[in-house]
Amino acid sequence: MIDTPQIVHTEAITMAKLYAKVPTSQIQVEMGKLVQEVIGEVQKQGIAITGPWFTHHFKRPDEFFDFEVCMPVATPISAADRVQPGEWPAMKVVRTFYRGNYSGLPAAWGEFLQWTDKEGLQLSPEIWERYLVNPSSENDPDKWITEMNRPLL
Repeated sequence: MIDTPQIVHTEAITMAKLYAKVPTSQIQVEMGKLVQEVIGEVQKQGIAITGPWFTHHFKRPDEFFDFEVCMPVATPISAADRVQPGEWPAMKVVRTFYRGNYSGLPAAWGEFLQWTDKEGLQLSPEIWERYLVNPSSENDPDKWITEMNRPLL
């Protein structure tokens, strides 16, 4: 279901971000709205989007998604309403890729966490997901690709 995880070093990414806390039962309804809010503000400021959007979860989702919706940008944005400037920091992460519909992400995360537990890795509670191929670029959910990252302590 997932690719063999690898330990990699990320580079810092300038981003626009929007914090949200959404009940898990509402995430499919709300995610698209949140992404569009970030894109709209970035476009309003005339700043180039430099890659696929991603999310930064402060902890593994449970009853709520407590996270930021993030958009990589060419230059820092000005804070406006709920959209704020930010940076995905350079860090050491364990990374894998999941291919398929987002409904399979919980099982993919379970598989990923089993692998990290077996390897004895010490992980931050944070999760970074980058949606490399997503509904805005591909209609077929079987072709969607999600990059899954957990920072190492």
